[in-house]
Amino acid sequence: MREILLWVVIPYLCLAFFVFGHIWRYRYDKFGWTTRSSQLYESRLLRWGSPLFHFGILAVFLGHVMGLGIPESWTTAMGISDAQYHVLAVSIGSVAGFCTLVGLTLLIYRRRTVGPVFSATTRMDKVMYLFLALVIVLGVWNTAAGSILNLNGDYDYRTGVSEWFRSIFLFQPRPELMVDAPFGFQAHAMVAMLLFALWPFTRLVHVLSVPVFYLWRPYVVYRSRSDRPGNRAPRPGWDPADAKARR
Repeated sequence: MREILLWVVIPYLCLAFFVFGHIWRYRYDKFGWTTRSSQLYESRLLRWGSPLFHFGILAVFLGHVMGLGIPESWTTAMGISDAQYHVLAVSIGSVAGFCTLVGLTLLIYRRRTVGPVFSATTRMDKVMYLFLALVIVLGVWNTAAGSILNLNGDYDYRTGVSEWFRSIFLFQPRPELMVDAPFGFQAHAMVAMLLFALWPFTRLVHVLSVPVFYLWRPYVVYRSRSDRPGNRAPRPGWDPADAKARR
């Protein structure tokens, strides 16, 4: 019952909160669907922290899509050996994780030390930053423990955690695969699921509001303004106040 609760019930509950929470937020809180930008309060730290975090987390996301969503048999069929995949995942994942961690550290430091930014921080922001930091730190630790320090032995997450992850979305859950995973992977997966459950109720909703339509929106036409106000000739007796002076 414990493994079913942890690795079947909780994942589906978090997934339901993620999906239906976004629907509820969009219907009843459209004006709150924003990041509540604080750039006007401080921009020096934001100029460094934001790009490091956003580009780093994008690379981390793509790495998780490849590592969790693509079966090992597919990469083997494409001619990518286990050694090549390992080197690629560790090198890119380490750089992306480091950039994400440094960027998030700068953003948290900025939010805590800059008075106006801290005053604009809500309780939900603090909870979101806590879970986000835990997910990133655990992810970096798993990379270091499994690939650099070799603390996980011969465990291969692609035949364990990855297959469990895909089984959830195939509605054929296999909780036994997570029971045998090292604690670091279990903690990372659990905190990530809780973060996704909180996602719709935080500023993270802006991820779903990427202005993709800007790529094919029509051009904005600018026209020079004529000397006279309006498009029609002024009616007799209704000349501008300074018209006589100009004459």
